Amino acid sequence: MRRPLVAGNWKMHGTRASVAELINGLRRQVLPADVEVAVFPSCLHIVQVLEGLADRVAEVGAQDCAADPAQGALTGEVAASQLQDAGCTLVLVGHSERRLLLGETDADVVRKFAAAQSCGLIPLLCVGETLEQRESGKTLEVVGAQLASVVDVLGIDVFARAVVAYEPVWAIGSGLTASPEQAQQVHAAIRAQLAAHSAEVACTVRILYGGSVKAANAAELFGMPDIDGGLVGGASLNADEFGAICRAAGS
Repeated sequence: MRRPLVAGNWKMHGTRASVAELINGLRRQVLPADVEVAVFPSCLHIVQVLEGLADRVAEVGAQDCAADPAQGALTGEVAASQLQDAGCTLVLVGHSERRLLLGETDADVVRKFAAAQSCGLIPLLCVGETLEQRESGKTLEVVGAQLASVVDVLGIDVFARAVVAYEPVWAIGSGLTASPEQAQQVHAAIRAQLAAHSAEVACTVRILYGGSVKAANAAELFGMPDIDGGLVGGASLNADEFGAICRAAGS
């Protein structure tokens, strides 16, 4: 049985004051014991969140890491080894905003995935298609290629220590959400693609849905057989809303 995971990506949001308020809000939430909860603050606020949630059952991750795992002369980057040293347990890799806005390639994502794992972090691999690609009927082709880029280089066994998140680009921050049936179709295809290499890995890997997940639609999405939780964007900045989403994953 796969344990559901609900992860909150805070993106480039937060001041020390607003993060403190959000931490306090999360501490007041009644979170289900059978759901793993994680938050991904900006790099600037990781230590503050780690300290604020130290006695809570919540993991803290980073939104990105450098392609090289070790410290070095690379101004502005943060190494996976530094994130692990700070206390992070997870890291996002391949988020569509980094792929599309910052030009990250599949090869870049593979290197970051490997760097994260080499330092004991769990990479949360983001895959997804644009609206143009969906309307052209290329959803499964695009998502499959993004997934294959990791499998082909690093092998299937790396997914025994990883999480996958399907985030349709057209649904991120737009208010649009893939229907539960649309999301399930892609999640099932991802699991089938992994199963072609290893049925055991495919059965155990958690695949999250991301793209305007809210308390109002979470239960229906999480009710799909291959959706194991959510990667939540804007709604994770509201402690009550995020708590409700977490509880929906445990219902």
